Amino acid sequence: MNDFTHTDEITRRSFLSNAARTLLGVHLFPMMGTHLAEAAPKEAATGAKAKHIIYLYMSGGMSHLDTFDPKPKKKDVMGKTTTIPSKATDVMLGHYLPKTAEIMNQVCVINSMNSLQGAHEQGAYIMHTSYAMRGTIKHPSMGSWVMKLGGRINPDIPGFVSIDTPADHSGAGFFGAKYAAAPIGSPQDGLQDSRRVSEVSKENFDRRLSLADKLNKKFHERYANADVQAYQDLYQEAIRLMNSKDLAAFNIDQESAATKKLYGTGRFAQGCLLARRLIEHGVRFVEVQLGGWDTHYDNFTAVEGRCQEFDQAYAALITDLEKRGKLQDTLVVVSTEFGRTPEIKAEHSDGRDHHPSAFSCLLAGGGIKGGMKYGETDAIGNKVRKDPVTVQDFNATIAHAVGLPHDLVVMSPSKRPFKIADKGTPILDLFA
Repeated sequence: MNDFTHTDEITRRSFLSNAARTLLGVHLFPMMGTHLAEAAPKEAATGAKAKHIIYLYMSGGMSHLDTFDPKPKKKDVMGKTTTIPSKATDVMLGHYLPKTAEIMNQVCVINSMNSLQGAHEQGAYIMHTSYAMRGTIKHPSMGSWVMKLGGRINPDIPGFVSIDTPADHSGAGFFGAKYAAAPIGSPQDGLQDSRRVSEVSKENFDRRLSLADKLNKKFHERYANADVQAYQDLYQEAIRLMNSKDLAAFNIDQESAATKKLYGTGRFAQGCLLARRLIEHGVRFVEVQLGGWDTHYDNFTAVEGRCQEFDQAYAALITDLEKRGKLQDTLVVVSTEFGRTPEIKAEHSDGRDHHPSAFSCLLAGGGIKGGMKYGETDAIGNKVRKDPVTVQDFNATIAHAVGLPHDLVVMSPSKRPFKIADKGTPILDLFA
């Protein structure tokens, strides 16, 4: 991997994208994220059940107490939230999640998550990268690590796709832009700028390609290095994507009315539906975000609103994957940067503040035991009491599920050693 600065990479990407727009009439930015994904190293673990990851991120800090770690005997802690049973023995949920309760026999709840980061930006960063933020380096996101170590499944479409996700959460850091996510804003719109524009006919497009080849031939012969070859490969990948039948994976309009009804009409619901389509077409890692969990003010109204969108979509995703035979090889992750305080702030219209000392995350499918909870918090959900799980342990568990070695050292361009989950250790008790 060449040593070059982030600014250099952006300049190269901008130049290439603009040149492609002018010469070929096609935007290449969606492909900038995942071209040239490498094959898995020989050191990679074997025997993993998961081939794909759908990573659902609850941005803002989901309240564990009102969702997956309720304390029914503590009315002063629960406030307006009541508790309902689920299809998993001894797993109770907040009453805002009735549909999720029906599929909890497929899900493992980790109630003993804890983090050292209590601010949103830092908490989200370490959850996505396993490393604390530093001013001198950008660390790769989990999706980028999966692409770097695991490679693509389908060579014709991006292997890492992010939906409604900030670039800071899906960037490739020192791995370089080729391992970043292909970004999607609206799930309804799919992958933008991936088709030949209507103003350019196929004949004219082919003519421009031929002309580009002739113009580039001498340059390639004179400057035959990895960077030049990488951008030549990028052109070929963009063209391959345009002609691929798998481009239809990004079009959720092809789904039946019954399936759309199952997921719901919200943006997050559409993102979950799109994620299911993408993994069926060989995309390895898809992240979908649902924001709005920062409930400093009016916690109970906000949690109810967020849960209404999450509940139906999440239950539909698990149900749909199982029905299609894909849950066994797809790890579905639900994570957040931290939980919320047991204390309810009356002066903030019953709000809850940030609480990194204890929170909950979910894993389902991909060889994970369903219908169980791991770890415990104390009587009020303030601190972890049993089987603590760090962010790094959680990410090491994800890596283990997809057969990637959590202890494999990868050197950065500055020759510093890094691992996919830093010093984390996978929780093997979660696997069937």
